[in-house]
Amino acid sequence: MTVQEKSFRPARRIGAIGVSEILKIGAAAQRLKREGRPVIVLGAGEPDFDTPDHVKAAAEAAIRAGQTKYTILDGTMELKAAIADKFRRENGLHYESCEITAGAGAKQVIHNAFMATLSPGDEVILAAPYWTSYADMVKIADGVPVDVLCREDNGFRLDAEDLERAITPRTRWLLLNSPSNPTGAAYSAAQLRPILDVLMRHPQVWLMADDIYEHLTYDGAPFVTAAALEPGLKPRTLTVNGVSKAYAMTGWRVGYGGGPRELIAAMAVVQSQSTTNPSSVSQAAAIAALSGPQDILIGRREAFQRRRDLVVDALNAIDGVSCRRPEGAFYTFASCAGLIGRRTHDGMQIDSDSAFCRYLLERHDVAVVPGSCFGLAPYFRLSYATSDQNLRDALDRIANACRELS
Repeated sequence: MTVQEKSFRPARRIGAIGVSEILKIGAAAQRLKREGRPVIVLGAGEPDFDTPDHVKAAAEAAIRAGQTKYTILDGTMELKAAIADKFRRENGLHYESCEITAGAGAKQVIHNAFMATLSPGDEVILAAPYWTSYADMVKIADGVPVDVLCREDNGFRLDAEDLERAITPRTRWLLLNSPSNPTGAAYSAAQLRPILDVLMRHPQVWLMADDIYEHLTYDGAPFVTAAALEPGLKPRTLTVNGVSKAYAMTGWRVGYGGGPRELIAAMAVVQSQSTTNPSSVSQAAAIAALSGPQDILIGRREAFQRRRDLVVDALNAIDGVSCRRPEGAFYTFASCAGLIGRRTHDGMQIDSDSAFCRYLLERHDVAVVPGSCFGLAPYFRLSYATSDQNLRDALDRIANACRELS
């Protein structure tokens, strides 16, 4: 190691933060694939469907028309109009252009909001288990993530009494993701109402509603978003969404949010000093996705629901594994508690969900993510955003792997 390398000193804000465990698992799986192993990766939160053709065509037309320059830093007026129309049409929410922001993915929108609002020591309540990046984004913004456990016997949903107990004078935000990554849990209006009632009693607490899986709800259940259900909360709610999941546009990097103009303006300051505008071509594509035909979403939702049922039924047939049937998204969050303490044929003990997931990857070529990454063990998250055949093959391997444990 050179003197220059030894002298590097990372900022304190990232000292305790590493690369996402999900990305590490994906990298390990890709390494095994390069070695010739037939690994099936069920770790990524990415639809396997392609971006719709009319969206691709809109991007190509934008390139030919020379729409390849800087735009307004948080979204063109045309994109903001398409987002505003989407909010009115699908959610009953009315936002002016100054109340809408667009960034390089929903992740950047969330990051901008935390950077714009959190001072050192401010607290953000997270409904655990939660997407791993939430807590790290809070920490980078000098905030304090506060985990509130969402029990499986409550459908992995936040209990209003638990929320009330977690609120302190330093609480700045509640971040709520429905349907949820990693559990797939979704809230009906009746289930969401007690939570909103708590927030109405605490005017210093703002709500961040991550609605990125909005179009992936199953069994005919309607999607509910907080600011529409309780208009009294709209002045302190940021409703976050994007085109990545619904329209299979993960690589295009366009997310958006609607909220009070003072918040949106503060978020624009943050974005102006980082990425400035999202890709101009991607913005044109996002306009086509939001404003174009929406019937493609129906068939894809039906495919995901079929896959959900395939996975849940197969997992529940495995001794030592139990899996709740999720209401949305494209993940199952299965308990492997019944496998803890068992051993492989060569004596390795399965002493945690992380050990079980390593065993699946290293011995049986299936990559899934341990629940401990999301704040709740012993579980594992399986993404069914892949083909039916991949799922069947992976589920057979998981079943065989569990049978080999004693």
